[in-house]
Amino acid sequence: MSRPINVVAVSGGVFRPSRTLVLTQAILAELGRHLPIHSHLIELGDIARPVGGALSRQELPETVEHELRAIEKADLLVVAAPVYRGSYPGQFKHLFDLIDLNALVDTPVLLAATGGSDRHALVLDHQLRPLFSFFQALTLPIGVYASEADFQNYQITSETLKARIALAAERAAPLFGGAPADLRKIA
Repeated sequence: MSRPINVVAVSGGVFRPSRTLVLTQAILAELGRHLPIHSHLIELGDIARPVGGALSRQELPETVEHELRAIEKADLLVVAAPVYRGSYPGQFKHLFDLIDLNALVDTPVLLAATGGSDRHALVLDHQLRPLFSFFQALTLPIGVYASEADFQNYQITSETLKARIALAAERAAPLFGGAPADLRKIA
């Protein structure tokens, strides 16, 4: 058997409890059902203060530098951001401002976001996709958006959201030699 796929997930929320973290964990779990993965979860809330205080990467402590290197070395990147006032948060963007310009070239990226209502769903295509296109990453065609209505007590309760997570993972699997999704079953 080949080595596990190095999946690095970034949960871009800074508060706890966090729907963004719950969504990120659900995506990682679903990917693990389809592929042999080694996952590493980075919670922005854990590194937000040193990231926010750094004007350059050289000013970061080694713990944060370790997380940046993990992002840069991912075989598959899962990126989930909360939506505040119609966009991803500045702290989230600043984290990616510190990533090496060429480190994510051709890296597959599964995009996800959470927001208060469905009106924020376009953040996937209008903001996250262009950000990772700048890095020349390969954003996967199926992203996952979740609104507040998809959760109850910070647990995913929406069957539609669960199906979307499964679809995203199934569509990602063939990139790494996993079984292709049977789209007739999903539709």
